[in-house]
Amino acid sequence: MSHLKIGESKVIESRESQDGTMIRRRRVSLDGKHRFTTYERIERPGMMVKKRSGSREAFNREKMAGSVRSSVGKYFESDLDVQDVIDRVEEAIYALGKDEVPSSAIGETILEVLSDTNEMAYVRFVSVFREFKTLDELENCIAEQRAKMNARRASQGDNKNIKRK
Repeated sequence: MSHLKIGESKVIESRESQDGTMIRRRRVSLDGKHRFTTYERIERPGMMVKKRSGSREAFNREKMAGSVRSSVGKYFESDLDVQDVIDRVEEAIYALGKDEVPSSAIGETILEVLSDTNEMAYVRFVSVFREFKTLDELENCIAEQRAKMNARRASQGDNKNIKRK
C-alpha cells in the first residue's frame, strides 16, 4: 500500500469535523483491496516565527504538534485531545492577524490553552518553556496556577474543589 496514490482511490465517505476545521475522508483503492483515511485542513496564509536566536522560519503546525506531543502528550487520554490543544493554539496565533510572531508568543499561547485543559500538562510544559532552574520557581508557578484555577472555579460556581486556608 505504500505506493498507492490518492488518484488511484475513490472516496467512500466524507465527514466534517465538529468544529468545521477539517474534513475526514474514507477512501478505498480502485481495486478494492486497501482502505485508508485522509484528512483535509484549510491551508492558512504563511506566517513567520521569530526564534529566540533572531532567526526566522515559516510557522509549522506539525513542528508545534511534535513539541506538544513530546512534552505533554502522555498527560492526555488520546491523540484527539492533543489535536484539540494544537487546533486551539493555531487558531489563537492566526487570530493575532500578524505576518510574524515570536516563538515566545506561541509558547505562551500553548500555556494558556494547557492552563484551561490539563493542569499536569501545563506544569510539565511551563517548567521546560520557562527553563526553571530551582524547585522554588516550580513551586511558585504551581501556586500561581492553583490560584488561577481556584478563581476560575469560584467564578463558575464550583466551590467544592476550592481549598480554604
